[in-house]
Amino acid sequence: MNIPSARSLEKIYKESSESARRFQALADAFASHFREEQPEYFTSPGRTEIIGNHTDHNGGKIIASSIDLDTIGAAAPNGTDTIHLFSEGYRREVVVNLSRIASVEKVSGTTALVAGIMEYLQKKGFKTGGFDACVSTRVISAAGVSSSASFEMLVCAMVNSLFNEGRMTCSDYARAGQYAENVFWKKSSGLMDQMACAVGGPIVLDFSDPEEIRCESIDFSFEKSGYSLVIVNTGGGHADLSEEYSSIPSEMRQAAAVLGAGNLCETSLEALLEHVNEIPNDRAVLRAIHFFEENRRVEEAREAIGADDAGKLLQLMEESGRSSWELLQNCYSLQDCTEQKITLMLALTELFLKKTGAGVCRVHGGGFAGVIMVVLPLKDSEAYVEYISRYAGRKNVYPMNLRATGAVHID
Repeated sequence: MNIPSARSLEKIYKESSESARRFQALADAFASHFREEQPEYFTSPGRTEIIGNHTDHNGGKIIASSIDLDTIGAAAPNGTDTIHLFSEGYRREVVVNLSRIASVEKVSGTTALVAGIMEYLQKKGFKTGGFDACVSTRVISAAGVSSSASFEMLVCAMVNSLFNEGRMTCSDYARAGQYAENVFWKKSSGLMDQMACAVGGPIVLDFSDPEEIRCESIDFSFEKSGYSLVIVNTGGGHADLSEEYSSIPSEMRQAAAVLGAGNLCETSLEALLEHVNEIPNDRAVLRAIHFFEENRRVEEAREAIGADDAGKLLQLMEESGRSSWELLQNCYSLQDCTEQKITLMLALTELFLKKTGAGVCRVHGGGFAGVIMVVLPLKDSEAYVEYISRYAGRKNVYPMNLRATGAVHID
């Protein structure tokens, strides 16, 4: 059974030995679960948020990127109306009958995600059909790099290639993934994760128009600028954080409402400052200030990247992280203020960075529990990994790079 060519793998992974072994294992799994018919191959990356923390839900701006941890898949149409999918590490087969999607239980799980994606695509007039698939992932679960969005975008790439001749756009992919999470998982989800996984490479996203996500690709790499990106999973926490997450967009909208707007993107920092005393919720004011300043930082970061000014970019990322900590206040949960894994790892990391004299750290993604991002000179990367592993555990420390390829069919 053929696998992607060395040339195709080199283009995506910058190597073809290790990636060929992964796809050969995937091909073998497909043959053992299904048949000897030649499948098509697909890849979908995880993502990182570079700057623009908690702004998308109020029509803000973000710089994000796909990363070199990905989900890969082998798939082929089966001529029926049923999807059969096996995922490495899970014994249970995912089965979705396309004529009975309404009967799929709306709870967290892979079956619900697949069903939700298919329902959305059907509603939007795209073709769907039964297919067989095997999936394997290196996108770390519960580590802030969007393993669920990576999987969702992989499924969309499969359906687009197998049944729609490439007519679906990255926005179609993203909205299908969001629909699956919102409707079938009952999880409040924006579009940033899905867009970053679908498009590939560093991108600037603007969510000010709810009908059309503005997406601009930019040319940037931490590695080419002499820096290393490290993600540290600080731990999941023990509290239900749903209310903490939902309080951020709702409080931002509380502030916007006083200013006569639905979302903060419809108004300005100057208007906020004129009405501060009319907003009874002080934290809502602080979070609104974060929103406006974060949007400014995104624009300045875009300019810094265009000018190849890595120093300015890191300065803005540091300001962004400090704003998340002090104004947005998503570095620990008020349900148990004695558990502060994110702030602890940030403090420990800052001690390291002060000694080496370069680099920045910040909360990564939703916050309250989970993940921090560290960007530091390549020469200091190994020493930092060794240092922070003493506190977080080596298995929770992930050096990684940005990658240019999004969710695609591999030719």
